[in-house]
Amino acid sequence: MAVLERGGNAFDAAVAAGFTLQVVEPHLNGPGGEVPALIYSVDRGEPLTLCGQGVAPAAATIERFRELGYDLIPGTGVLAACVPGAFGGWLLLLQEFGTWSLEEVLAFAIGYADNGFSVVGGMRLSIERQADLIAGWPASADLYLPVPELGSQFRNPGLAATYRRIVQESAGGSRNAEIERARELFYGGFVAEEIHRFCEQEGGLLTRADLSAWRATLEPVVSYEYGETTVCKTGPWGAGPVALQQLALLEGFDVGALSEAEFVHVVTECAKLAFADRDALYGDVDVPLETLLSREYNDTRRALIGDDASSAHEPGMGRLPTLVQAERMAGAGEPTRGDTVHVDVVDRWGNMISATPSGGWLYGSPVIPALGWPLGTRAQMFWLEEGLPSSLRPGARPRTTLSPGLALRGGKPWLAWGTPGGDQQEQWAFHVFLRHVDRGLNLQEAIDAPEFHTDHLISSFYPRGFVPRSLDLEGRFGPAVIENLRARGHDVTVAPDWSLGRVTAVQKADGQLRAAANPRGMQGYAAGR
Repeated sequence: MAVLERGGNAFDAAVAAGFTLQVVEPHLNGPGGEVPALIYSVDRGEPLTLCGQGVAPAAATIERFRELGYDLIPGTGVLAACVPGAFGGWLLLLQEFGTWSLEEVLAFAIGYADNGFSVVGGMRLSIERQADLIAGWPASADLYLPVPELGSQFRNPGLAATYRRIVQESAGGSRNAEIERARELFYGGFVAEEIHRFCEQEGGLLTRADLSAWRATLEPVVSYEYGETTVCKTGPWGAGPVALQQLALLEGFDVGALSEAEFVHVVTECAKLAFADRDALYGDVDVPLETLLSREYNDTRRALIGDDASSAHEPGMGRLPTLVQAERMAGAGEPTRGDTVHVDVVDRWGNMISATPSGGWLYGSPVIPALGWPLGTRAQMFWLEEGLPSSLRPGARPRTTLSPGLALRGGKPWLAWGTPGGDQQEQWAFHVFLRHVDRGLNLQEAIDAPEFHTDHLISSFYPRGFVPRSLDLEGRFGPAVIENLRARGHDVTVAPDWSLGRVTAVQKADGQLRAAANPRGMQGYAAGR
């Protein structure tokens, strides 16, 4: 908000927030992670995808992992690292669409890393849960142990020093030249050297050559016309098109007229069909989205939805991966259902961005001593099975769960929204969209409404589980709704009230800028004036 009040635009503000979140929520994201975003620049006049998702190292082959004795890529440690994409992603956004200097947007993050910030409950809980794992990584133990007290002041001088050095050594000349030098320092200079050295020492696969060969990109969005709303998502290297497939299936229902029990049932059954296609077809390849979003295809798929919960997990095309029986490991998966952050910004000019930074969280991989932060573990989303769209390939993007959302009306930006939450992202955020667009709730009401999701999908996280007919519901739905869903064959787990969902949103409508924030479980804020 300070950036907006000082004349910066939505993209300056998002970059400043993104770098700050790496510092103050290290249990949810970090410099070693990635950032996909959807943007609408008024000057550019079109929606675009920002891909700050790094790729698999050149040495990361199925054969290499098999030789090391793995059937699945592990969920923790340096072997699961892709090229860190967040830094390059934020720099590309700043360079192409921002107005501030790198020093200005990084000042907030450096200040908090240097001077400290108050430890929030999620950070303390994450460290406490994984203390034994963290204790085995010397630099991580030095930084995060003993477990910090809630509300205590926490500093990360190593991270502050890394970003300060980048700012100092890139200074001079034009804004564009400074950003380019900063990118080079990270991907070809001292940061890349330290990552290379650390991975060599710890048995990782990332090299300085992998980092120097990668750049963040701007790409077209994938979109679907839902009534008067154009819904925009990333390509199928992310989970975004799952939302569009669900919308195509729901065209056959009067979503606004469904009872609460029918709403949960129908939406869940549509999700199962869409996620089955994701599990079989999505990846960093040419995915037949035109077919998947066509009327004919969805008429056929919709006919599979009945009054009872389906136990099937059958894609309309392609084949599913072979599930592997693997032991759980400390630190793997998304135990909080939200090891990610989300930022939405709209400014006075109508620029809009939805960004979902993630990865590089503090218990995924050991802290690199010279840098003050760990690498990410996104490579765990590849399969060590040949012939799949999401099979491990050097230089490929993992099929990530990260799924920001952007919607247009009349060709102009109308809504930006999203959530942390792994495989729940295209459920929790999707439900908020439906409740706002089809069921008449305002943004905050839609976020506050009782939430639900299914794990009737192949988990994107190690050990890649599948829970048929599962349905988690907040207890606020009430006994009648819960019993109705159980009678339909859903395996219902009643979650505590206000425990599912992490959605935030911004909107430009009726001459107003609006925002709404998540009240559950994590820090969520809406600010504006």
